[in-house]
Amino acid sequence: MDTTALSRGERRAVRAALADLDVRERGAFGRLDGHVGLAAATYPERDPLELDRGVPVRRSGKSRGFVSGGLDLTLLYGPITIVTHPYFDTRLKYDPDYEGKKDRIIAGRNAEAYVRAVWRYGEVFFGSVDRNWGPPAAQGLLVSPAPYGYDHFAVTIGTPSFHIEGLLTQLDDLNDTSGTPNHRYFVAHRLVIRPPGRTTLVLWEGNVLAGPARQLEPWYANIFTLGLLQQYDQNSRTNSLLGFDLQTRVAGVTAFGSFLLDDIQIDKKTAADSEPPSYGFTLGAQGGVGRAGWSAFYTRVVNLTYRTPSPPEAVMRSGVGLGRNFSDYDQLIVRGSWYAAPGVLLSPEATLLRQGAGDFRLPYPPVTAYDTTPTFLAGVVQRTLRLAAAAELARSRYSVSAEAGVHFVRNAGHVTGASESRFVGRIAVTYRLRRESVLP
Repeated sequence: MDTTALSRGERRAVRAALADLDVRERGAFGRLDGHVGLAAATYPERDPLELDRGVPVRRSGKSRGFVSGGLDLTLLYGPITIVTHPYFDTRLKYDPDYEGKKDRIIAGRNAEAYVRAVWRYGEVFFGSVDRNWGPPAAQGLLVSPAPYGYDHFAVTIGTPSFHIEGLLTQLDDLNDTSGTPNHRYFVAHRLVIRPPGRTTLVLWEGNVLAGPARQLEPWYANIFTLGLLQQYDQNSRTNSLLGFDLQTRVAGVTAFGSFLLDDIQIDKKTAADSEPPSYGFTLGAQGGVGRAGWSAFYTRVVNLTYRTPSPPEAVMRSGVGLGRNFSDYDQLIVRGSWYAAPGVLLSPEATLLRQGAGDFRLPYPPVTAYDTTPTFLAGVVQRTLRLAAAAELARSRYSVSAEAGVHFVRNAGHVTGASESRFVGRIAVTYRLRRESVLP
């Protein structure tokens, strides 16, 4: 985490968290954290702005209470870290982004489960953990925590100022247009460059490989080459996505931007060359004064981004986007934070969201429809204004958090003239305990 981009109050909270995680023993060490919690909410999704969006459409349903609990075990053996964090949460039964078993009283999963080995010039990782390749204030356009954490292999080689990272995993099978199941794989890599100063540049690429009985070819697993080039060199097929992230700090303000290029047509010779472009981008800034912090960003993902004429090449896992979980939308968010007292954080938010009728889970339009397919905001555009505030009280043994907001929706359900106002809220109480010891 780059704490230079945080306010003074947020840095205090980070320092408190780091102190809580500090390992004060040398040699083999183990820590066990337990937690139980109660929550009540008007929605089951992790993000209330998922409501009334997607295919199928996410409806708010009724307000519910939830029970959760889990154990988080961390084992440290010098440069090797082993983590496993199984937990249960009845909220998962109602979350459309969760694809696990939902027909029992409770539902559960592993939040993190991995082994990680670190040395001076690199890192090797295998397991599941949430990742975000992009600015901290927004979800990454290629890799983000939108899907629940999935097992993957990852490697980092280089120094903090100049290194390359790679990630590869197998995705769920999907049928192609003929109904034949396709094996699918996701490979992503990025080059991180931090020259002297306050600027960071990240260049990245992702590839979704799919085909009946297809295996992960070694030339795509090679993170030191471009999958886009291998596609032509090896005469094979992949859905390649290219992009970059840029962040710089000027006079106490951190400015950031991301750009994703999914597809663009250069030739204009046939009807197929009139295919609308596919891209996404984010522009924003964040800063802080004293105990207060702020962030603001605008992001856009156009209609056909994350999908191709071949359905198995869609950039998703179990129906959830690997980067963003929606397409054909733009969003303007302004957030604040105030460290009101030790352990007390207040966070107001205002969001304006426009959602078109496009979605990467829908079939790709035929060539004959390219000329009439909008690049951005297809069909009747649903507009949502969200005004909300959140508060959190954190203590060593327990935490209490609450969030309340109002959504003002125009053209609800993509129906012209339909409008509604909806209260959305959540409150949660969590109790924690810890045991730690040197291992024999």
